[in-house]
Amino acid sequence: MRHFRTVVSPANLVTLARLVLAPVLFALVLGAEDRDGATWAGFALGSVLAATDYFDGILARRRGTISRWGAFLDPLADKVVVIGVAVCLAMVGRYAWLPVVLLAVRELAITLYRLWFARQGLAVPARRSAKWKTIVQGTALLIAVMPPMRDADLVVDVALWLAVSFTLVTGAQYLRDGSRATSPTGSRSG
Repeated sequence: MRHFRTVVSPANLVTLARLVLAPVLFALVLGAEDRDGATWAGFALGSVLAATDYFDGILARRRGTISRWGAFLDPLADKVVVIGVAVCLAMVGRYAWLPVVLLAVRELAITLYRLWFARQGLAVPARRSAKWKTIVQGTALLIAVMPPMRDADLVVDVALWLAVSFTLVTGAQYLRDGSRATSPTGSRSG
């Protein structure tokens, strides 16, 4: 029964809601009136989903319900939303495919990398920079779907490439941390 309570904790329910609402956000971006992904409804829902990413962590820490399930589910929800919206924006021509592919490949590769380590009984913990990466990614996506930014291609592109840069740098950090986790000393310094 205790395991069930950790799985359906308030924090995990908030995270699950983010996963359930992600396809609604995708539909809003794909169905935007001007077919460019920019929509106030998408911006509003994207903002709500970004806020839930912040609040599920607060709920888990306050209630003492941080669990392995939540540690898996939260980054999964982040990746589904980020990759899904980025792909939708590329499909409507708002984003170029190259940065979206770089972002998606890094996210999927590092997820598989961390899962491989977990199966070996080792952990490659998330860094604070990974949370910043998610914030930068979310900001880039929100800028792209905000209707007043329809004609601000340079701003949208710079925000996207900044997000890709954060994504690639944190990916390199995970690779370095993973190699340290398998080194004879297994130590990790700041």
